[in-house]
Amino acid sequence: MLLGALRAGDVAIVVVTGIFAFWLRHGASAPPSNFYLLAIAIGALLAANALHFARIYSLPALRRSLAGYGALAGAWFAVGLTLVAIAYLTKSSEQYSRLWLVMWFALALAAFLVLRLAVADQVRVWMREGKLTRNVVIVGAGELGQKLVQRLTDERDPALRILGLFDDRTTRVPHEVSGHLVRGNVNDLLMFARSNRVDEIVIALPARAGHHLHGLLARIKSVPADVRLCPEIIELDVPAIGYSALGGVPMLNLFARPLTGWSQVAKIVEDMVLAAILIVLAAPLCLAIAAAIKLDSPGPALFRQTRYGFNNNEFTVYKFRTMRDGDEAEGTVRQAMRGDTRITRVGAFLRRTSLDELPQLWNVLRGDMSLVGPRPHAVPHNEQYAALIGEYLSRHRVKPGITGWAQVNGLRGETSTPETMRLRVQHDIHYIEHWSLWLDLKILLLTLFVGFVHKNAY
Repeated sequence: MLLGALRAGDVAIVVVTGIFAFWLRHGASAPPSNFYLLAIAIGALLAANALHFARIYSLPALRRSLAGYGALAGAWFAVGLTLVAIAYLTKSSEQYSRLWLVMWFALALAAFLVLRLAVADQVRVWMREGKLTRNVVIVGAGELGQKLVQRLTDERDPALRILGLFDDRTTRVPHEVSGHLVRGNVNDLLMFARSNRVDEIVIALPARAGHHLHGLLARIKSVPADVRLCPEIIELDVPAIGYSALGGVPMLNLFARPLTGWSQVAKIVEDMVLAAILIVLAAPLCLAIAAAIKLDSPGPALFRQTRYGFNNNEFTVYKFRTMRDGDEAEGTVRQAMRGDTRITRVGAFLRRTSLDELPQLWNVLRGDMSLVGPRPHAVPHNEQYAALIGEYLSRHRVKPGITGWAQVNGLRGETSTPETMRLRVQHDIHYIEHWSLWLDLKILLLTLFVGFVHKNAY
C-alpha cells in the first residue's frame, strides 16, 4: 500500500508540476493548451513505466537513498529525452516553450526527491515502531531451524523480526537459538499467535519428518499468517527464485534462463538498431584506422581470434590489429602487458582508447555478441580460469559484449591474478542476474565516460 501510494504520488507530481510550470511561464490566467496537456499526459504515462523499470519501488530502494535517487534521476532524464524525440519526430516542438520544459523537469525532479526523503524518513520511524516489520516464527528448532535462524540473523534485515521458535520435541532441542527463545510446541504457537502479531510462519523440518507435515499444517492453518516451508537445500547456499509446478509436482526454482520472452526481444532490438547506427557513424573512423595500421606495420588491418560465446560455443571475434603480425607462436595466446614490445605504435593508441574494439560491432550484427555483456576471453584463458573459478562458465549464459558492468567498474585489461578475474566474474554474474534495458543503457552511457580510456588499457 505504501509503495502503491508512492507510485500514485509520482504520477501526480508529473501532472501538477507540468501545469504549475506552465503557469509560471505563461501566467495563471490562461489554461494550458491541448498541446501542453497532451505532453503532460504522455509524460505521466512514460514516467509511470520508466520509474517502474528503474526498480525504485521497494523498501530496500527507499533505504538505499543515493542509489535510489540516481536511478530516479536517470529514469526521469530518459522520459525527457523521449518527449523531446517525440516532439521532434512529430514536428510539434515549436508548440512548446523550452523554458517551460526545463522548469517542468527541474520542479518534478525536486518534488520526486522531497517526496522520497519524506517517505524514507517515515519508513524509518515505522520500522523502529515495528509497523513495517515482518514478524516471523519458526517451527523447528533442530539443525535446519538453527541454520535458518543464523542465515536470517546474518542478513540483518531491519524489516524482519524473529519472535521465537516452536518445536513439538521436548528433547534434543536447545532452549534458545542465536538469542531467540524456543517458546514451546505447536499448541503453544497457536496460543502465542492469539496475543501477538505473527505475519509469517516458517516450517524448518527435515525431509524425514515429512510424515508429520500434514498434521502440522492442519493445526497451524487457523493462524492468520503466511506459511512457508524452508527446504533443506538452505545448506547448499544456493539462490532460490521462486516455486513452480512441473507435471503437478511443486518445484523449488534455483536458476532461470536469463533474457527470455520480451526481454530477449528487447535485447536483440537494442543490439541490432544501435550497432547498425554505430557502424554507419564509425565507418569513416574505421577506414582511417585501417589505413594507419597498414602504413605503420606489415600485416592485415583486422585481427581474428577464436573465443567462447553464448552457451560456451566458439566464435570468431574481430578487432583492429594492434601487434606486429606473426610475433606470437602458433597456438599460443599471451595477454598484453604494460610495456609489451609486440604492440605497434598505432596499436598502442588504439588499445589506450579501446578503438581496437570497433570491428566487434560487426560481431553484434552477426549475432555472435551484444553491445553489453561479459567480455569474451581467448580460448586458452577461458579454459585456464574455468578450472580456477567455479562460477566462471556462468558468464556464458548470455552473449558476450563489447562493454560490460565489470569494464565500467574499472575491471578491464590484464588479469594478473585469479582474484582479479574472480572479481570480474562476480560483476558479470551480477549483470546477468539483474539485467534490464535501463542497466544496458546505463552501462553504454558510462562507457562513454569511463569505458574507453583507462589506466589498465594497454
